[in-house]
Amino acid sequence: MNLVLFGPPGAGKGTQSKIITEKRGLPQLSTGDMLRAAIEAGTPLGLSVKATMARGELVSDETVIGIIAERYDQPDCRHGAVFDGFPRTIPQAEALDAMLAERGKKIDLVLELKVDDAVLLSRVEARIKAGGVLRSDDTPETLAHRLGVYYKNTAPLLDFYRAQGKLKSVDGMAPVEAVTAQVGAVLDGVQA
Repeated sequence: MNLVLFGPPGAGKGTQSKIITEKRGLPQLSTGDMLRAAIEAGTPLGLSVKATMARGELVSDETVIGIIAERYDQPDCRHGAVFDGFPRTIPQAEALDAMLAERGKKIDLVLELKVDDAVLLSRVEARIKAGGVLRSDDTPETLAHRLGVYYKNTAPLLDFYRAQGKLKSVDGMAPVEAVTAQVGAVLDGVQA
């Protein structure tokens, strides 16, 4: 199964991706994690995207699609993957569809985590107050910018996938365990 987890920044896509990976064995393909790892390692890719990501802007489609294709061709993705944070634009979605089609695969499900913007901002503020591990882009100001980018560039994907009959939504405002149960029920329905 190839699954796209969809929702605004901070909606819980990464958390749910990790749970799906643990419970269902589908690897998580997080472009954000891959790009942050490249930045941390100081690779040429990391150096080229560092400033763009620090501003909360999207990395070029060509760069992201190349990273995804290379990762998807690894043996652990032979039964599918969870795409976390990708695609973020309609051209990326079209490129993902084309890349998968070349491999005889397709997106089976797009799962939207619906979350209120005010809750997202309060989550970032709570993480800051808790003093936990923060990402460099984990500030209220950067989140506000990322939400603007999300609504302009990424939210139109909902209609793109709705038109393909692949979109399902869950309440991302519920406690993590409840969201996990909703996600599991949707996945069980698709796999049945």
